[in-house]
Amino acid sequence: MTYDPITLGIFWDRLVSIADEVVTALVRSSFSTNVRESYDLSCVIFDTKGRALTQGTYSVPSFTGTAQATLAHLLQVFPPEILRPGDVIMTNDPWIGTGHMFDINVMQPIFRQTRLIGYVMSISHLPDIGGVGYSAVGREIYEEGLRLPPVLFVRDGVVDPVLRAIIACNVRVPEQTLGDIMANVASTTVGGRRINELMDEYGIEDIQPLSDAIIDFSDRSLRAQIARLPDGTWRHAIMVEGTEEPLRLAAEVTITGDEVFADFSGTSPSIKAAINVPLCYTRAMTFHAIKCLTTPRIPNNAGSTLAIHVSAPPGCLLNALPPSPTGGRHVIGHFVQPLLFGALAAALPDQVQADSGMLNVINVQGKNREGEGVSSIFFASGGFGALAGIDGADTTPSPSNMTGTPVEVWEEISGTRVVSKALAPDSGGAGRFRGGLGQRIELVNDGGEALTISCLAGRTEFPPEGVLGGKPGRARRIEIDGTAVHPKGRYLLEPGQTLVTHEAGGGGYGDPAERAPRALLHDIAEGRVTREGALRDYGLNPAALGEGAR
Repeated sequence: MTYDPITLGIFWDRLVSIADEVVTALVRSSFSTNVRESYDLSCVIFDTKGRALTQGTYSVPSFTGTAQATLAHLLQVFPPEILRPGDVIMTNDPWIGTGHMFDINVMQPIFRQTRLIGYVMSISHLPDIGGVGYSAVGREIYEEGLRLPPVLFVRDGVVDPVLRAIIACNVRVPEQTLGDIMANVASTTVGGRRINELMDEYGIEDIQPLSDAIIDFSDRSLRAQIARLPDGTWRHAIMVEGTEEPLRLAAEVTITGDEVFADFSGTSPSIKAAINVPLCYTRAMTFHAIKCLTTPRIPNNAGSTLAIHVSAPPGCLLNALPPSPTGGRHVIGHFVQPLLFGALAAALPDQVQADSGMLNVINVQGKNREGEGVSSIFFASGGFGALAGIDGADTTPSPSNMTGTPVEVWEEISGTRVVSKALAPDSGGAGRFRGGLGQRIELVNDGGEALTISCLAGRTEFPPEGVLGGKPGRARRIEIDGTAVHPKGRYLLEPGQTLVTHEAGGGGYGDPAERAPRALLHDIAEGRVTREGALRDYGLNPAALGEGAR
């Protein structure tokens, strides 16, 4: 069966809407704020061949980029011929899943009567999986919690009671953790049901021709955009914060015809701290970076990856091997995108983005005011990097896209109070287009119990760089009672103590001297840039600012 463009578009939109419904089911049935408030999740539908067909509109790029490889691993252990309706397979193995053990990958096969027609997978960050907790302090994978190989969690619709008991006795907040896992199971059930309803509505008995058409369209579209780029090889290297000393990330990007090859040779070796990155995560972030530069408006599927090839030396920081700890792998893995953008800045000056301030992830564990167990994440974001023609957005994460938990919700569950949240003037890098602002957030522990605070952040020694003459954004700083602490450390926040985070600003794009005076005056009027900052960072004299800057 063939599909004309209009019919293909209609069916494609319907499939995306089904994936969106899987996301909604997951969010509305989850227990933790990680999922229901911060959307630390992805939901993906696959065809009979195990190829990613569509994702939920709101999905985390790294999860989307690892999901297809995860499914392939699961099907090696549980081949399609042994699967039955009502089965659910899951894993949190870092090298099979998303790069660390705190994400659960839950897959359910889709059956039409007794015939297997596809798969649906729901992925979310668990509130706790035991061990030292979500932090960068583990020195081996074995310290980080309960590692599950591919396991049959549900058989014929019945949950395995032994697996459920094993998980419950290994985590600090069993109700939250098991509740989130069951939410993943429920959402995949919704996905399978909706696919069958779509097939009933249109009288389709085989979804494979539709999948072939969608994946082929995406592949051709991506290759066409890559073919428009100049052939050649470009290199870039950056230094990033480690736990004891700076670490080097290096990339070589080669464009040949309609294919891209990214190699990360020259990157520092993995270390004895939980910021190492398995290759599955590096590959996913590479897919995301190249797609942002080529076909950002086309929904992700298997066709979005076929022209992109990724390699890294085994044992390096971006291809860590067991038993390397990987809990905070995003702290390094998020740098893959700016590393590649830096490599391609000379080739694609109008398409790359200045560095972003990135996410700051603060994991909180202990007891709240009611004496209930707490294991949850406080997400805070720096500013978005500027682009050609566009100022960076304030306090907007990149390259991942989690959202912050509402203050009222956070205070209720955490035993802390958010004293203030405010944009940080002058934190965005100066440029023809200004970097987005960071923010200052102050939290106080007023719950009566000491809380364990694990910081998982970067951009403290090496601020977000500008591009093509743009200036860097202001660096991040984290303080406890006014004293700066390590951005990857683990601390005890005693009752009455205060945690303050100064989030990094995004880098600027282009020469600051070329910024339109009207835009600069508007920045000053809105408080994004101070008068002093305008004089210092943009090189203007007081007379040029005029009375409107006062």
